Amino acid sequence: MAKCKSCVVLPFLVGLVASIVLGWWGFPKVLYSQKTQPIRFDHVVHVEDQAMACEDCHAFRDDGSYAGMPTNANCVGCHEDVQGEDPDEARYVTEYVQQEKEVEWLGYQKQPDNVYFSHIAHKELDCTSCHPDVANMSTPPVYYENRLSGYSKDTMKMWQCEECHAQSGASNACFVCHK
Repeated sequence: MAKCKSCVVLPFLVGLVASIVLGWWGFPKVLYSQKTQPIRFDHVVHVEDQAMACEDCHAFRDDGSYAGMPTNANCVGCHEDVQGEDPDEARYVTEYVQQEKEVEWLGYQKQPDNVYFSHIAHKELDCTSCHPDVANMSTPPVYYENRLSGYSKDTMKMWQCEECHAQSGASNACFVCHK
């Protein structure tokens, strides 16, 4: 006994559409957890009001590699005591500075261990070419962490680096970026 074609095709199409919707919408919701920074850091106050540069807090080694997130040593000069009315600053001073505890900042752009990235080699680029424009943010963006890899959703992808290198005439040889 032959089945009608629509009896077979309709369930297939419904299943296909449901799979696509679930994959596009549902999978990313399951794959990424949402986190916020331990302390709301107001970049606008520091960049505009205090005229601080990125390098005042974010340090680099002599070879141009990133040395890590700012430590209390970067901040204690101004924040040994609470400076204003911001409850997050008061929390920072009481929970971190006074207790000599470092803030465990979430790094939006942490690269895998097999990647070498020199900020010095890229100093001609605007920081926002690769990083979110946090200098104009009073509240840091949501941090999306990949539950499988542990990396941020915002970590630069290899294709983005390759595309920029190709457009600027820089080498795309593996050894340039990979250890």
